[in-house]
Amino acid sequence: MDKVQLTRKQKEFLDYIIEYKNEFDVWPTYREISDEFNYKSPNSVTQNIQALLKKGYLVKGEDDEYDIHPDHEEMLVGRNDGIEVRGVIAAGYLQEAVQADLGKITLETLFPNLDQMFALRVAGMSMKDAGIYDGDFVLLMDSDVKDGDIGAILYDGETSLKRIYYDKNGLRLEPANEEYDTIHVEPDVFEEVRVIGKYIGHVNRNGIHKAF
Repeated sequence: MDKVQLTRKQKEFLDYIIEYKNEFDVWPTYREISDEFNYKSPNSVTQNIQALLKKGYLVKGEDDEYDIHPDHEEMLVGRNDGIEVRGVIAAGYLQEAVQADLGKITLETLFPNLDQMFALRVAGMSMKDAGIYDGDFVLLMDSDVKDGDIGAILYDGETSLKRIYYDKNGLRLEPANEEYDTIHVEPDVFEEVRVIGKYIGHVNRNGIHKAF
């Protein structure tokens, strides 16, 4: 199809959502787009999406979500399978530069137990003082959560990411934001709580952050 000319702002908008999609393999939320462009209202996001739909760069996908028009899918660039290791760098005395093909750093390098991991997207700010913000992707492992670890729990049909403590009176689920209340789970409802996974890191536009 013929490309309809975009305004400068529309192109910046399209470039942002494509770059985000390339990096995270999902589309940014309305809040993330609003924060990126300092929009005062989500209506500005809607107006830009509608303009790109009208000009043929976006199409309605499943569940009325937008997607890149098939004729423009080349804008979604392929991702490589790792980061090249090009040699050795001295961290002591100066020494001769050594260049070599030392392979690649992959997700398996960073997270050896990759097959036991999964990710969930964060909705809310209750863990912001732990560096985990709305829209981030938390990396979780299907393993035991020790006292004081951050973990994802399923409680009474609802999920939450909190620091988990095992008290004599049950569980204490502590947020990392003083604006949120601590959740206490008593023994008589303890069976309604299931730990979904242990937090081992999170991913956002600033990179991969591993838990200490």
